[in-house]
Amino acid sequence: MRQELKIAIISTDIVPENPEANLSALESALAGMDRKVDVVVLPELFSTGFVSDPQRIEALAEPLSGNTLKRLHSLASKYSCAISGSFLCKIANMVVNRAFFVEPGGDETFYDKRHLFSLSPEKNLLKSGVQACPIIRFRGWNLSMIVCYDLRFPAWCRNVGNAYDVLLVPANWPQVRGYAWKHLLIARAIENQAYVVGANRSGNDNYGCYDGLSFVFGPTGENVGENIGNITYATAIPKSVEDIRRRLPVINDADSYTFI
Repeated sequence: MRQELKIAIISTDIVPENPEANLSALESALAGMDRKVDVVVLPELFSTGFVSDPQRIEALAEPLSGNTLKRLHSLASKYSCAISGSFLCKIANMVVNRAFFVEPGGDETFYDKRHLFSLSPEKNLLKSGVQACPIIRFRGWNLSMIVCYDLRFPAWCRNVGNAYDVLLVPANWPQVRGYAWKHLLIARAIENQAYVVGANRSGNDNYGCYDGLSFVFGPTGENVGENIGNITYATAIPKSVEDIRRRLPVINDADSYTFI
């Protein structure tokens, strides 16, 4: 029988274009957590924030062998937890907004943001992802990842065959669109009968304020997160997923389609 999954969102106030400061802030937050967790979820682009200058993007983007992932692996091992979020990643001659799931044993899974936000320069600066959302098996649970704006596209997030139990959503979603963010997270949880973890940053940048918008919603849409400072804790309970899928097996009536 699988155990409960302890989740923590660390809503860092991202220092613009300063990976060292942001990694140090993560280290301090992990050291200050008052409980043991299985999965830590960080905001979108946690190490740099959004960058609009092409030359700065080129300078800040890191390969998979870079310092950011090395530090994440070390922290995952030290605290015996998986760490997820996204960062600017350079692959060959392109830069992507790459989500990661780094496990304490060293395994890693990646997903590149599919839907780039066309109302900002992002769509012209980064390369869109071409792979479907991954399914990650961790401590008896199936998890998947999307990034921020992907949340607005329910068909892309569709939990085909109940493939995942927990959907991780690292984001930089400002308060001006906070109502939509919260209710899209709830909708994705209800329609996919899964826990949805909305990991937003805190603080401010040129695009707005982000405080107070990290949430965890259960498979019937209930808010199960506990906010303590800039950390949101939640516990995913196996019975919650199993019961709703048994009592209301909507997957049996779902449409069949594929994207990729």
